[in-house]
Amino acid sequence: MSTFTTADGTEIFYKDWGKGQPIVFHHGWPLSADDWDNQMLFFLEKGYRVIAHDRRGHGRSSQTATGNEMDTYAADVAGLVAHLDLKNAIHIGHSTGGGEVARYVARHGGGGRVAKAVLIGAVPPIMVKSDSNPGGLPIEVFDGFRAALVANRAEFYRDVPAGPFYGFNRDGAKVSQGAVDNWWRQGMMGGAKAHYDCIKAFSETDFTDDLKKLDVPVLIMHGDDDQIVPIADSALLAAKLVKYGTLKVYKGLPHGMCTTHPEIINPDLLAFIRS
Repeated sequence: MSTFTTADGTEIFYKDWGKGQPIVFHHGWPLSADDWDNQMLFFLEKGYRVIAHDRRGHGRSSQTATGNEMDTYAADVAGLVAHLDLKNAIHIGHSTGGGEVARYVARHGGGGRVAKAVLIGAVPPIMVKSDSNPGGLPIEVFDGFRAALVANRAEFYRDVPAGPFYGFNRDGAKVSQGAVDNWWRQGMMGGAKAHYDCIKAFSETDFTDDLKKLDVPVLIMHGDDDQIVPIADSALLAAKLVKYGTLKVYKGLPHGMCTTHPEIINPDLLAFIRS
């Protein structure tokens, strides 16, 4: 099992397959590198080097009690990139991982380390509602997440993928029990404390300045039926903040569209990477 150790002693698990231009995948909450299996196999076959890590407190990485916030997440990625000596990489982040990409590239992505970035169903600029972000979700939504995690994490981690995450609660949805079970498996591998802290990290972190600092091409992909990260207060705003951005909106697709519709998402990713 491949791991590297951060400055604070946290072990970060990662996968590193193939050769060629590196693509680094950043997973969402509360998942792991396994959430990118479809994309990693697709791009490996296309001749790329594919890398995905388990964020601290998630998956096979250390179940940390501290450092479960975006600055440290980004620093952990910088450590992984240095450990593997990656250059000219494409960083692709889903949901919370999109925030991680924005902060990593803005703060650590210089010196030829980063070629392009992709934000998929991503949380930037900021999710929580405030006077400066009136279209955001009320803090009570995220308080509800925390309460559900504490009360019965295992049940909560069934309800999210069986319902809004993959859009399986929509009329006519083709439900994949395997996808639900795999989401649950990944979630339950991680640490409850880290997952609890991460709710604040993905909902309350303001990525506005990070987005403005990105100086590489950025592809922003979002389903217009995303029930987890509503498009109006995320992708539509983020696209106005990046210098070299391209926005692609997917009609009717859910938050977890990389899993439910890889036949649509993967070719679009490939076209952007090759462009």
